Amino acid sequence: MIVHERPVHFEDVDAAGIVFFGTFLNYCHEAMERLFEGADGGYVGLITRRKIGFPAVKVVAEYKAPLRYGDVARIEVTVPRIGTTSATLRYAFSRAVDGVHVATIDHVVVSSDLATMTKLPLPRDCRAVLEAHAT
Repeated sequence: MIVHERPVHFEDVDAAGIVFFGTFLNYCHEAMERLFEGADGGYVGLITRRKIGFPAVKVVAEYKAPLRYGDVARIEVTVPRIGTTSATLRYAFSRAVDGVHVATIDHVVVSSDLATMTKLPLPRDCRAVLEAHAT
């Protein structure tokens, strides 16, 4: 498991004063980038040098409590499933200040060649990163 914490910024909230539901996916992507820091070149190297991406093919979100401007989101990332070309990343969100469970998001990604937009087997180093956080 990795833990990614990030403050909720003013632009992250909607008219109700809570984090907009779609913004959670941006938070997930930040946490995914952090997860892949252990891959050769990190996430930036995957995208820019190696031309390997992990586009989303399925996202399931369950929201339990709000996050507000000024809160700090604590995001615990685990990997409940690893396949040949895909993996499921699970993001468990809580408020850092009180530990209240905010949301759980399951995010299925597919290892892809960014030049051809075709799936490819998980690269060995990426698989190792995912396996290190498997649940």
